[in-house]
Amino acid sequence: MKIFIVDDEGIVLESCRRVLESEGYDVAYAKSVDEALMVIDPKDIVLLLIDIKMPFHDGIYLMNELKKQGKIIPTILMSGLNTPEIIAEAKKTGACQFLAKPFTPDELLKAVRQVIT
Repeated sequence: MKIFIVDDEGIVLESCRRVLESEGYDVAYAKSVDEALMVIDPKDIVLLLIDIKMPFHDGIYLMNELKKQGKIIPTILMSGLNTPEIIAEAKKTGACQFLAKPFTPDELLKAVRQVIT
């Protein structure tokens, strides 16, 4: 099962990759929304893990672009900005879960398991 992570912070990408791969998941990632839009293939991905706030385009933009292309993939949005408005926006766009940064490996795995099981 492949999980695709989109985040502009290398430490988040690497940390998530290590945790998820240690649990047997196949992980791919992109450092920007534009990069993700070029490579995401919904046939191979069971879950997207997307940061909301990134330079140029944000995670909400990515979700909306994928929907326009007919690519509906279960998504967990994550952010260090954990305001009620951000959480409401995440749910409004169809995210299955919202993960507040910083999160622990256990919190990440719990959210992932809730979405893909």
